[in-house]
Amino acid sequence: MNIYIQKKQAEWQKAIDFFKKDISSLRTGRANPSLLDGVSAEAYGVKSPLNSLANINVSDGASITVSPWDKNIIKEIETAIVKANLGVNIVNEGDKIRITIPKMTEENRKELVKKLCERQEKARVAVRQIREEIKADIERAEENKEINEDDKFRFIKELDEEVGKMNDELKKTRDKKEEDIMTV
Repeated sequence: MNIYIQKKQAEWQKAIDFFKKDISSLRTGRANPSLLDGVSAEAYGVKSPLNSLANINVSDGASITVSPWDKNIIKEIETAIVKANLGVNIVNEGDKIRITIPKMTEENRKELVKKLCERQEKARVAVRQIREEIKADIERAEENKEINEDDKFRFIKELDEEVGKMNDELKKTRDKKEEDIMTV
């Protein structure tokens, strides 16, 4: 692997990790605590993620319980979950909140797959932007006579192979998530 690719390897990994984290919040019809990862509630004058304010448990395949450590902020947590518009049913039981994941229809599943594809495309754009930065660095190095023309073409070929690997990884991740979504 050439030095130009190595310099940007961490950025590529961030793009892929962000994609994986981003799609983990897409619901699959089964209860999963990661559904609440992007939800933050106003507590003590500060917006905080739910997992820092409450214990989140999957009680069965179709429901999640959110038990706040301070029962005085249960209303704020409930409001935050409602505002997140997750397509779930919420019941405040006084000391905890029960979130029921409704059964998904075929239409819901197809809509989620569309969202999944949109998020994959955003990740592919991020990978492409990093590719363009690396390619510009390689071309600049050739113009400055730091590398010769043969090295330039070899480095660009390696770059394209690496981009292909990244896109394959994104596709595998998307396919796995699509399978989870479409499984009844």
